[in-house]
Amino acid sequence: MKKWTISLLLISAISFAGFATVNPGNGTVDIENSVIEWKGSKVTGEHNGTIMLKDASLEMDNGMLSGGTFVIDMTSIKNLDMAGKDGAGKLEGHLKSADFFNVEEFPTATLEITDVVSRGTDGSYKIVGDLTIKGITKPIKFNAQFEGETATADIVVDRAEYDVRYGSGSFFDGLADKTIYDEFELSVKLALK
Repeated sequence: MKKWTISLLLISAISFAGFATVNPGNGTVDIENSVIEWKGSKVTGEHNGTIMLKDASLEMDNGMLSGGTFVIDMTSIKNLDMAGKDGAGKLEGHLKSADFFNVEEFPTATLEITDVVSRGTDGSYKIVGDLTIKGITKPIKFNAQFEGETATADIVVDRAEYDVRYGSGSFFDGLADKTIYDEFELSVKLALK
C-alpha cells in the first residue's frame, strides 16, 4: 500500500465502496510535475495563482485507490494574474499574513482521504476527506478523475470554516464592493508515476 499526501488547499482523496477499475500507476505522486491552481473571487474581480505540494501519497489496495494524504506548502502561494513586487508580491504577502492563512504559524495544510466511492465509470470517484487549514479540520467532498498517469479534481473550499476572515461578509457588515467571497476554488492536477 502506498500513500498520497497534499497541503491546501486546498487543494488537493480515499477508502473504496463499489469500485471501478482504474490503474493510477503504483500510487506514487510526482510532486514536481503536479499542479494546484487556486482562484479567489471578490465583488470587483478575481485573482488566481498556484500553490505547491510538499508531500503526497496514495494508498492502493489490489490496484484500487483506497486512501491518501496530501501536505500543501502554504508558504508557496503564488499569484499569476498581477505583475511585479507591488502587484503579485503584495498580494502573496497578504495571503500569507495573519489576515488570511498565517503561514508563519501554519506553514502547511493537509488533506486526508477518509472514503472513496465509485461514480459508476472507470476512474471517476467521489472523494471524502478531512481538510485542515490553520489547525482547523473540517470534512470535505469532491469528485476526482483518474486517467492513465494523471488525476484531476476541482475542489471548492469555504474559507470561513477555517477562520480566514479578511474581507468576508460572513464576519463583517458593510463591506460593499470590498467583499471577498468566502469560497475559493482549487484545480488539482496530479502527475502519477
